[in-house]
Order: sequence, then C-alpha cells, then structure tokens
Amino acid sequence: RRLFQSLPAGGAIAGRVFGRAGAMNRFRGSKFRNTAPRLPGRADWINDIKAGSAVSYGNHIKSSCVFIAFNTNSPGGGSLGILPLEAINQDKRQVSQLHCHADLVTDFDFSPFDDVLLATCSADVTVKLWRLPDAVEQISSAQSVTLGPEAARVECVVFHPSADGVLASGAGNTAKIWDLTQQKALTALEDHGDQIQSLAWKKDGCLLGTSCKDKKLRVYDPRTMCSAVQSVQGHDNIKDSRLIWLNASDIVLSTGFSQMRERQARLWDTRQFTTPVNTFTLDTAQSPLIPMYDADSGLLILAGKGDNVLYCLEVSTSEVTLTQVNQCLTEVKSKGVAMVPKLALDVMSCEVIRLLQLTENAIVPISYNVPRKSLHEFHDDLFPDTLGKTPSMSALDWFNGSDEQVPIVSLHPDKRTRQSFISSVVPSLKEPSTQLREQAPREKKEMEEVPWETGKPVHNGQTSSSSSISSMTSPSITSPSSTSSKFSDFATTPQSQKSVHSILGSNSKFRHVQGTLSHRETHITNLKGLNLTTPGESDGFCVNRERVAVPLSVSGGQIAVLELSKPGKLPDSSLPTIQNSVPVADLSWDPFDCHRLAVAGEDAKIRIWRIPTGGLTQVLSDPERALSGHTEKIYSIRFHPLASDILASSSYDMTVRIWNLSSGKEEFILRGHTDQIFSLSWRPDGQQLATVSKDGKIRVYDPRHSVNPVQEGPGPTGSRGARILWVSDARYLLVSGFDSRSERQIYLHDVVSLASGPLATADISVAPSTLIPFYDDDTSTIYLTGKGDTRVHIYEIQTVDPYFLQCSSFSSIEPHKGLCFLPKSECNVREVEIAKALRLGNHSLEYVIFKVPRVKKEFFQDDIFPDTTLWWRPVLSASAWLAGSNGQHKKMSLKPEDMTPVSEAPKEVPVRKYKPSTFYLEEKTDEEKKEELLSAMVAKLGNLDDPLPQDSFEGVDEDEWDD
Repeated sequence: RRLFQSLPAGGAIAGRVFGRAGAMNRFRGSKFRNTAPRLPGRADWINDIKAGSAVSYGNHIKSSCVFIAFNTNSPGGGSLGILPLEAINQDKRQVSQLHCHADLVTDFDFSPFDDVLLATCSADVTVKLWRLPDAVEQISSAQSVTLGPEAARVECVVFHPSADGVLASGAGNTAKIWDLTQQKALTALEDHGDQIQSLAWKKDGCLLGTSCKDKKLRVYDPRTMCSAVQSVQGHDNIKDSRLIWLNASDIVLSTGFSQMRERQARLWDTRQFTTPVNTFTLDTAQSPLIPMYDADSGLLILAGKGDNVLYCLEVSTSEVTLTQVNQCLTEVKSKGVAMVPKLALDVMSCEVIRLLQLTENAIVPISYNVPRKSLHEFHDDLFPDTLGKTPSMSALDWFNGSDEQVPIVSLHPDKRTRQSFISSVVPSLKEPSTQLREQAPREKKEMEEVPWETGKPVHNGQTSSSSSISSMTSPSITSPSSTSSKFSDFATTPQSQKSVHSILGSNSKFRHVQGTLSHRETHITNLKGLNLTTPGESDGFCVNRERVAVPLSVSGGQIAVLELSKPGKLPDSSLPTIQNSVPVADLSWDPFDCHRLAVAGEDAKIRIWRIPTGGLTQVLSDPERALSGHTEKIYSIRFHPLASDILASSSYDMTVRIWNLSSGKEEFILRGHTDQIFSLSWRPDGQQLATVSKDGKIRVYDPRHSVNPVQEGPGPTGSRGARILWVSDARYLLVSGFDSRSERQIYLHDVVSLASGPLATADISVAPSTLIPFYDDDTSTIYLTGKGDTRVHIYEIQTVDPYFLQCSSFSSIEPHKGLCFLPKSECNVREVEIAKALRLGNHSLEYVIFKVPRVKKEFFQDDIFPDTTLWWRPVLSASAWLAGSNGQHKKMSLKPEDMTPVSEAPKEVPVRKYKPSTFYLEEKTDEEKKEELLSAMVAKLGNLDDPLPQDSFEGVDEDEWDD
C-alpha cells in the first residue's frame, strides 16, 4: 500500500523528529504549509532497472531536464544507467549503460545550463565530462573529456551555478576548481584535514562550502586564496556529513551525526560562523541524510540512504527556522534520491517539487503538489520567476572577478521561451555551422583576454584553450556516421563529392553491419554452475564447428562439452563432463580436429582430451596426453595455424614453450620476458609468434631460428591486461590494452618498424575487463568485447590513414561472459552473414549473427565474400614444420552454385522518380485554370439530376402511429 502521513503540529512524531521546540515555528502561516506528496502506483514507476550498490558520498542519482543518470549494477561499478526524464508517447523508457570509468563511479552532476553535459568522478582517480547524445540508444557514442589523474579517489563533483565551464571536485583532502574550457585546475584548496565529504557552491557562485571527515565545515573564496576564509566544528561524528547553501543568503544547512550517533540537521549563519543557530535531532537511524533544497519555495527535503521516510520542511532564511510540513513513507527503501530541475515540473498541476527515488529495481517519481481549487490557471504566487538555462559568464570572466547572476525566466507556460544552451566544454558533433561561426569570434576574444600563458602545455599534459577543441575529443578516431552528420548541411553535388570525401575521410562498407541474436530455438539453455573466474588471459570458453567446451565451477576442474547440433534446454540432472582434476586456466580446440581439446591447468600441466564421436555420454577422466615442463601456472595456449600437432603455451615462469603433441616433446623454450605474458599469437603463415607482456613490450619470435625475440617494441602502458593479433596479411600487429588512465584502447603496429611505436590508436571505452579481439581476414574487420561487457565494438582496418574505420556495434541486454566466433563456412551467405559467434550468458549459449544490409540479396555479394581460407585443414605435419618447411592455406569460394555474383548482375535502367521540370514550369492561361477549378467543383458536388436520398424513403400507415 502507498502510505502518506502528515504530521500534526504538536504530534508525537513531530516532537521526536524536532526535539528542540525553540527551533520551530509551527504556527507561522505559509502558502506551502499544505504541500502534499503524491506517490504513484507501481505501474507509473520506472521499472526493470538494476541499481548499483555503490558505497560513496554521492546521491547515486541525478536529473537534468532531459536525462536521468544513476549508479547501475555493473562489473567494478564503473557504469551509469542513462534514461530519458519523460517517456515519449507513454512508451517504456529504455535504459542504456554509459561505461564511464575503470572503477566505481562515486559521484556525478549535470550542468545547470547544458542538459546533456554530465560530469562524473571515480575511484580510478579521474574526473570525466560527457556529452550525451540525443537518443539513449546512441549513448555509446557519447563524447568525453578526462581530467586528472588525481592523487586520491575523487569523491564529489559539482558544477558552478552561474558560470559555464567551472567545476569543483574533491579528491582526498584537496578540492580543485577547474576551468573546463582549458582542462586546467585554476586553484587547489588543500587545507582539509581528512577526506572531503561534500562540496556546495553558494547560489551566486562567489563562495564554496565543504564538509570533511575531520568534522569541520569550511567556506572558501577560491578566487582570492587557497585556504578557508572560515571554518567551524560541524558534527561530532566522522560519518557522512553534507553541506548546502540556502539560496544566495549567508545561511547554510549541514547534516550529519552527533556523538551519540543521532542524525542531525544544523542551520549556520556564515556571518557568525562559530556555533549553529539551530540544531535539529531526527532519529538514530544509521543511514546518512541527503538534503535537497528548492530556493523558489523554500522547501527542504531530507532523505536517508536505506530509509523509506522523506521529511519535508519549510526554511525561513530571514528567521533562520525550520517548519515541518509533512512526512512521507515510501513502499521501498531508497538507494538514492534526486530533485528534478524546476523547469521540468508540471506547474499547471501545482507541482512544486518532484523527487526521483532510486530503489533496487525501480525509480519512483514522487511529486509534491500544493492543493488549489483551480488547476486551469497559472498560480504565480507559487511559481515566481526562476533561474534560466543561460550562464551569466564564462570561466574566465568568473575567475577575473565577475559575479553576474543567471537571468531569471518565467514559469508561465504562455511566457516561457525554449532555451537551448550548448556548452563548448565538450564539443558537439551536431553543432550547426552557424553556431560554430558565432562561437569562433567569442573564443578568439576570450583567448586574447586570458591572463595566464596560452598555447603552452598545462596540467596533465593538456594544451590550453587555443587547442582545446581538437584536444578535448577523447576518441582518437571519429566514426564515419558521426563525422558525416557534422557536415550534413553541405551540398554533395558531383563536382564537390571529391572535396567532401577529403573532409569526411573513408567510409567502411561494413559501417551498417547489424548484430542480432538468433531465434531462441537455436539456443542452449539451463546452463548451471558456470566458472566465471577463469583468468583474464583466457577467452572463458571455446567453440568449433561441432561443439563447445565450457568450464564449470564444480570442484575438480570439470568441463562441460555440449553438441551444437543439439540445442534446447539442458536437463536439470548433472551432465557428463571432463574431469580435468585441477582448475582450468585456459582451453582451446584443435583447429584441425573437432574432437581434440587442449586444457591448461593451474598445476602447470597441459592435458589433451579426445571427445568421442557424438559427444560425451559419460564422465571423461583420463586424458589422451599430459604435457609437463612449465614450472608455474600457465596463462594461455594457442595451436599452430598451419601445422598439425604444434601447440604454444605461456606461463607465469615468463617463458613460451612450443610442444609437439604427436611425441609429447617440448621443442623450444622462448625467453626474454621480464614480467607476466598477457597474450601470444601465431602469424597466419605460422613462421613467427608475437607476445605482449606486462613489462610494456611487444616481442616477435622466430622459434625455429632463435629462442630470443627478433624484434621488440613498446606496448600498452596500462598493466591491467592486453591481447595481440596479426592483421592485414601479417603486415600489422593489433594490440588491445589499457593506457595509463585505465582506458581501453586498441593499437596498430607496423611489423617492419615495431620499435617506432603504434601507427594508430583508438579509444574504445572504460571498463575493467580486457578487450578480446577477433579478426576476420576476409573483411578486414575486428570484433572487440570483454568479459562482463554488453557491447561488441566493430572496426574495419585499412592500410592507410585513418587505419581504423568504426562500424555499428552490437549491444545485448545482459552482460556476456564470453564471445567466440565460428568458422566462416558456418555463415549463411544468402542472408549476407559476414560473421557468426556464440555468446555465453549467465545460463545460456546464444548465437549472435552479424549481417550487412543489402538490397539485392538474391545475388551473391562477391564484394564482401572473397574466397575464404580453409584454416580448419592442416597444411603441414609437425615434423615438416619443425624441419623448416613452410606452407600456405588453400582457399575456397563461398558462392552457392545457384547464385549469381552481384558484380555480374544486369544493370537496371534508372527510373525517373520525379516529373521533368518542364512539367512544373509550363504556364497555364487563366481560362484553363478556371476550367480546371469548375471541373473539380462539379466533380465534388456530384450529378444534380440524381435523386435525393430522402426521395426513396417509404411512409407509414395512419394506424401505425397509434402503436
């Protein structure tokens, strides 16, 4: 049931909540004294969300006039859920994930002027700025700017209330004020004695208040000095305390805990910042309070994390008093609470406040309305003019001493003008050219007035505003679709196509690739007991044309082997498995034998298993062969791409070993690594082998000629993990890894000049898992995803700049535990399937099919289906390769016999879609126009000689009237 309770003036609850009677003015008249909350039914909740369990000082949910952002349940907590504030046509709101950081998102804040500009901070010691796209479906294309890294975990961020491009952040015992246009910290406030718990700007933007774990409240004037101008002992307990300014007055409100662990709210006058004016004791609940204040109405909401109670109070800044209004009991407990901006409220229903309550599985909108007899007119006494969406000054103006206030606007629906401000902090790819032209002179003027040195390197390796537009775009490459939208206003006549192409760059023929899940009847479901803790160097499971092997969490290192020809629901009873006897570190199918599986165990041994024809029917406990030689746990294993019975393995003993499976002999030991080997990869012709290591090096080996690397070059700077692949006919090495800020990136290295570093780099996303790449040599496309991701990134790799061409991506509803691709022969070329993968979910295996949309699907698309490599057939024996022989895979055509290549399709004669211009330009005489008009009128009226409908009506007899 939905519960609501109004507190009587002298009731017991009121006496408990506000125990000091002298601090209350219960009998002062107010037009908001009857404000009442309206709790919606469950049908009006925003359901089907997964709130995170973040432990931080943030509110966990924020709102602008366009979007809602909240901490969502994701690996590492580095993601936010984004959804629209208002539902369109009463449709269900779609929630998209914004992968923000490599660690927990601790706090975030929307710009008060630009509704799609979001600031986030994280335990990964960085602050980021995001420009959200118009549609949540495109949230993965959000542009970003990174600030930092800081010296400690960043706990809070808050935008300046009147200047565009000013942001305050708190990390450890230091608060920083950032000029976002230059990505530069203007000042650092370092005199806090412990962790900063909250930041709050005064509404006129001239002062900044902080609360700290050292129990002190501080007030700063950041433009004049780096130390606090005032400070006072706040609350007696070090638990979470908050500070907010009440309007533009000198009154602040703090919340915290007493020495007896009672929750308190205190009013302070900063003109006499020594003792609180009033102290209010609420209760002894353990959850910290979230204070939210509406300056227009003077209403204050106190909500606790983990509580199901909302307190509504009215603040008088002139008398420095609080007056109780009501108390609201909600159905479920809060994980966080946010207040919707005033400009987004329904003023015609007298809605003065709207809260968004974040719960475990839903967001509950709670409206506070003032009851009025008439809801057909605007009540200006309830809704005075409020702050608009246009900043009053730039960051430079504010730092130089300006205190201009934000212009106010009317909330009257008939007087309200639509305001749309786009901050230059994160450039929008969709900014109209006219706006860019108007912005350029303003930026030039600001650059001339900058008092500090411009155009020179500043903090964090960034450049100042003279290059901010080019440097602030986080991705190293830009998607063709995004780039083309930027120049959509330009005409593309045949004469100008060449010049436009030079502006936009190359487009990939696979840019519109579509990833879809196959029908449910092809899935394997009811998977139980999956092992989700396989090392990051392993793909997690492996698949060939006939079967899939999935490690289980059951003791003894058990592996389930499932036949792809037998989809459906697995029985609830236990399945026959491989008993590997030790936990699985990595596993791989022999590419030339669908019945042979190699498994690396944590006991430094590799076991070779043979699966009987038709699949497992009983427990398999005796391997075909066991290989011993490594002295430490094995990272990964890879079969040779051409020669049968050749296997490579890497281990914690920092060696790579080459095995001959036919003899069980260890043939080569490759040395030279000084730290953990993240990944290894055979060259497609099998002559060389490449590795990427935690020591920041990429190495290339020629195992038959030397056990030491023949080439070395710099690898990823991050130490979280990496993968390596040969691409573009072994011309390049592609590496996926992390940079120094733990952002996921891909790098392209020229094999000829490996020591020169990467040719190209592309920022992918922020997430804790290493990107696992799959390269399709036929289409030169790379597919990238990580364990726990919901998105598969797709790029086409070309041999000229830009080397990476971004294509459409595939997103799933729930995170996958792994993604493995099948041979090209398993794709249905009639449906233009260019790749087919198997996705491991929580309890199922599902096919993901990647298609290229084509109009003439009755023809074989030979432009995207060249002859494919028969890489599932061996070319050499192990002894021949070891003796020095080389070979080359044969190729086969994918064209069905009954299909004609599209290159040989008959050319269609173009059909004119529109009438020639002479038809529209032909002039008609006045007589012809009159004749046409009269003919149209007569046709509409019909024939006058036709009988009227009532002429056919029949009468009744006189005696029928009596009835």
